[in-house]
Amino acid sequence: MAEFNAPSGGPQSRFPDGFRILQGKQEYVTYLDHSSIRIWPSDVAAHYDPHRHSAVEIIMPSRGVTLYHVQDDVYRVQPGEILIVPSDCQHALTEPPETQRYLLLFEPTPITGMRDMAELAPMMQRPIYLHDGSETHSQAKELLNHTVECYFAREPMWNTQCYSYLMQLYALLGRRYLRSSTQPREALRRNIDPAIMNSVLTYINEHYMDDISLENAALFAGFSKYYFSRMFKQFSGLPFSEYLTRKRLNVASDLLVRTNQPIREIAVSSGFGSTATFNRTFREHKNCTPSQFRAIYGMVISPAADKPLF
Repeated sequence: MAEFNAPSGGPQSRFPDGFRILQGKQEYVTYLDHSSIRIWPSDVAAHYDPHRHSAVEIIMPSRGVTLYHVQDDVYRVQPGEILIVPSDCQHALTEPPETQRYLLLFEPTPITGMRDMAELAPMMQRPIYLHDGSETHSQAKELLNHTVECYFAREPMWNTQCYSYLMQLYALLGRRYLRSSTQPREALRRNIDPAIMNSVLTYINEHYMDDISLENAALFAGFSKYYFSRMFKQFSGLPFSEYLTRKRLNVASDLLVRTNQPIREIAVSSGFGSTATFNRTFREHKNCTPSQFRAIYGMVISPAADKPLF
């Protein structure tokens, strides 16, 4: 395993396929150009010490039992079973000599950005283990098999097509989760008007670049600051300040990858106000600086890339 070292040649200096970049226990997943999903097939036993990454990790063994340590839990993932490890969740795994599996890693932002995903926040923050042979389990395997086929076919728009299958997977799992948690959701609705809370999320999406605060959002929703704070966390699964910070970091990460916009401009346009605040917050959450993040994931943007197509 290699320690983190941003490539001096910038985005052109791509790491070899499958290379792991580590800084302590933080891993930075290297993706193919113009994509944010990686799939590794393997028939060689491997051991990975405790680590975490921003990507969601899914393992699908077809031979051998893979042992996963996820935080304080242990999973023995059998052939035909599926384990989904959430983003930024510490985990370790050990594969047996006779192993054969697919390991999928993908950035969850395109999925978590959907407005109705707020109700699934508790589900998204813990491992999902599919092993009961249910219809949901079978449909999940089918969707993931389509994802694998699409990934290796490399047809035009393959990254988007892969995400369409992953989106269907989370819709499938979300429906099952919401059906199984009817009582908590009914209790939630007695205390919170979903229309109001969704309007607050829209307000954040439209004003994250401004100097908005908990007080601003509470005033917008028509609640006291303390009542709103409690209700927002219950609805979204995150404190208001953490939700806003993650939104800003997602926007900033996207700008770092897709554009050549200077760091100081990205800091302002994503709502951090100053480069110093941006750098500090980015490092706290990503364990690297914005410049290092761009060196790993950024694409080379030519001047012609910003010209209209028509």
